[in-house]
Amino acid sequence: MAAESQPLAVPAEKSNRQKQVILAVSRLWAWVFLVGLILFFTITVFSTSGGDVNFLTVRNSQNILMAITPVLLMGLGQTFVIIAGGIDLSVGWVMGLASVISALVIADFTNNRGMAETLAIPLGFGVGILSAAIPGFINGLIIAKLSIPPFIVTLGMSFIARGISLLLSGGNVVIGQPPGVRAFGNESLFYLISGEGGGLFFLNRPNVTGEVLQRLDRILPWPVVVAAIVTAVLLFVLHKTQFGRHTYAIGGNREAALRAGVPVDRHVIMLYTLSGITVGFAGVLHTARFNGGSSIAGDPLMLSSIAAVIIGGVSMFGGHGSVAGTVIGALIIAVLTTGLVMLNVLPFYQFVVVGIVVILAVLIDQARDLIIGRIESH
Repeated sequence: MAAESQPLAVPAEKSNRQKQVILAVSRLWAWVFLVGLILFFTITVFSTSGGDVNFLTVRNSQNILMAITPVLLMGLGQTFVIIAGGIDLSVGWVMGLASVISALVIADFTNNRGMAETLAIPLGFGVGILSAAIPGFINGLIIAKLSIPPFIVTLGMSFIARGISLLLSGGNVVIGQPPGVRAFGNESLFYLISGEGGGLFFLNRPNVTGEVLQRLDRILPWPVVVAAIVTAVLLFVLHKTQFGRHTYAIGGNREAALRAGVPVDRHVIMLYTLSGITVGFAGVLHTARFNGGSSIAGDPLMLSSIAAVIIGGVSMFGGHGSVAGTVIGALIIAVLTTGLVMLNVLPFYQFVVVGIVVILAVLIDQARDLIIGRIESH
């Protein structure tokens, strides 16, 4: 019997090795593509500018990080939702709603009620995040309890959030923010002055002017720090907790998850609420960065956030994906758009390039499943 079972073990072992290689390639391609993009733009920007412009600078890296912050925050909650087999099309206008409400609350409590800005700003940010969590909760409740497709529910919610935010703002940017709002949105953890007489400063922006000011770079702006903390928390939640395991289980096979005792309806509600919360962070940080609340803050970024999730390897069919992949996807989009701008490429081509990368990511995802399926069938 032992002699008969030996030949079967070899093909099984070979099949497992092949699947591991395919899975590794599907996970690593985005990292390799990102490194390739950075090398490409480093060489081309330097050569086309005659050596006057460098893609790899501290200032440019921080600009890229600031650019991906709202896209990443919108994509983080979307990552959980898509892994579980859903979709959230309301994130763009819910972000605008959070931006408007946070700005209105801060302006009202500081200008009309005389509250200190050290209290009004956290209160406004908290209310803004809560205002984004409510649409997420409603999305999840309708999807879970009434079994209406997520595409329809979240599309409808996007129009509702759009209307409310436009009504509250009057179609204008909500202004009247205290100085602390702009300081939080634009100041940094570190400050670097390069060249002679420079140095690295921690939490203390040096009071400089003129030529020295031009050499001052902000390192890790506060919105980037907040996004990094949220990312770290959700990375742990998805990969190290029961909540994350249930998310994968629901996306892999909803019926099997139900039979295994997973509270699917409750979990779906929590997922869409989580998506609203991360979008709320993006909204209040937009208010901080631009010193005002805008109802259209997230509308241009909604498709980019979904693209970042897909490029990062999250399967649109559910069951596969990671927070780290979404981070890489957001970085790829930011590096692409920044590099193309530095090469003086028309903005319209940026959409074409991002679209090609999204299709490439989906093809890689499909190819992975197809190849693994063939390996398992033999």
